[in-house]
Amino acid sequence: MKNTYFDLVEQSFYFPQDGFDLRNGNLTFHGVSLKHLIEKYGTPFRFIYLPKIGDQIKKARNLFNRAIKNSAYKGKYNFCYCTKCNHFYHVINEAIKHNVDLETSSSFDIDLILALYEKGKITKDIQIIHNGYKTDDYLMKIIELQNMGFKNSVIVLDSTHEYYKLSKIKTKDPIKIGIRMAINEEAQSAYYTSRLGVPHSEIINFFKENIRDNEKMELKMLHFFVDSGIKDTPYYWGEFQKALKLYVELKKESVNLDSFNLGGGFPIRNHLGFEYNYEYMINEIVINIKTACTNNNIPEPDIYTEFGRYTVGESGAIIFQVLEQKQQNDNETWYIVDNSLMNTIPDAWSIQEKFILLPINKWNNEYGRVNIGGISCDHSDYYNSEDLNQEVLLPLYGPKDKKPLYLGFFHTGAYQDSVSGYGGIKHCLIPAPKHVIIDRDEQGNIIDTVYREEQSVSEMFKILGYNE
Repeated sequence: MKNTYFDLVEQSFYFPQDGFDLRNGNLTFHGVSLKHLIEKYGTPFRFIYLPKIGDQIKKARNLFNRAIKNSAYKGKYNFCYCTKCNHFYHVINEAIKHNVDLETSSSFDIDLILALYEKGKITKDIQIIHNGYKTDDYLMKIIELQNMGFKNSVIVLDSTHEYYKLSKIKTKDPIKIGIRMAINEEAQSAYYTSRLGVPHSEIINFFKENIRDNEKMELKMLHFFVDSGIKDTPYYWGEFQKALKLYVELKKESVNLDSFNLGGGFPIRNHLGFEYNYEYMINEIVINIKTACTNNNIPEPDIYTEFGRYTVGESGAIIFQVLEQKQQNDNETWYIVDNSLMNTIPDAWSIQEKFILLPINKWNNEYGRVNIGGISCDHSDYYNSEDLNQEVLLPLYGPKDKKPLYLGFFHTGAYQDSVSGYGGIKHCLIPAPKHVIIDRDEQGNIIDTVYREEQSVSEMFKILGYNE
């Protein structure tokens, strides 16, 4: 009996599962025929499936609102989309359709906010959380935004220095601010204090000495964020309780403080066996905040999240064709794909991020262990099975296979275009692949359109100065 790739997946995981199924032996993504897209557009191409963005927003919002209702929590929940995760207009426009608030990180983000306003996509009532290091330009643009009437704009201080710069700027109305609490980052061998935020031991005194009696400032928010994500671990809960204790102490000193910001951090599926109890974690967060406030006789704050990767990560994918199969030393099999992995999914190279990797076709072939290589000249341009828990097993094929093998890396919708520099100069001058947008109309019919064609020689040469 031959062991097919389909047998492997069916025996190892629940399959089909959310987003992934087979149609006539070929993989589909949320009901979209990837075989059809390959035949229509060729490879390589990346695509984003817009309806998944709304699904993620509704899922988080429903779980938080249910937890709030079940625990009789008196604060509200606010879902903010973190723009730096994916800046494309069609992505942010889709998120805005679901009444999200926004979070910014840099000066140009304010221009993005104004562009959305000019297009009529947002109103001045939208809540905007301003994070990131505040350069003079960034800070001035935020103040200009507030002076225009964006009254729900909150500047989260990343350092005390930002407060002193802010206090020198003349404004029409009091400035709403937040304070980011520095945390102990979880490193491989030890803990270190994050460069981001104000040390928690300094915040109370800083508030008393500078903010409390300053009529120009209103402290509205305590911001807390763990880079490794919201996880059911002693480390996460330890930092969470530290932040919650600080909020309680700060609230006793501040009349205006009414918001507790969890930042981002919900994980997304990066393999078919992924498990995460979102409902449990949300319930625990809400109950812990409520208990702390009840025990200290203070009002329960509004809860904010700034989900970026969680919002858009699972909506994206990139499709490759295997150009060549190579047998290297010790019978090591390499599949060479038709673009650079360093360029298209840079997180896999830089921080060893894992994505869901699945074949589009040949599910009835036998399978084996392989490494995936890109076509650049860099030895690091590969994706392999260094993580034994996510060993790369894919269909094998030989000379008798008339059609190429196609592969898809899924849930790549967050950060990959930003980190690689979409449309810029790529390693070995390998062009950025075609970019396709997939949506559904009101009747549920699939609509696919090309957002950008594959990067051309003239586009690259213009950037490099050869066309001047």
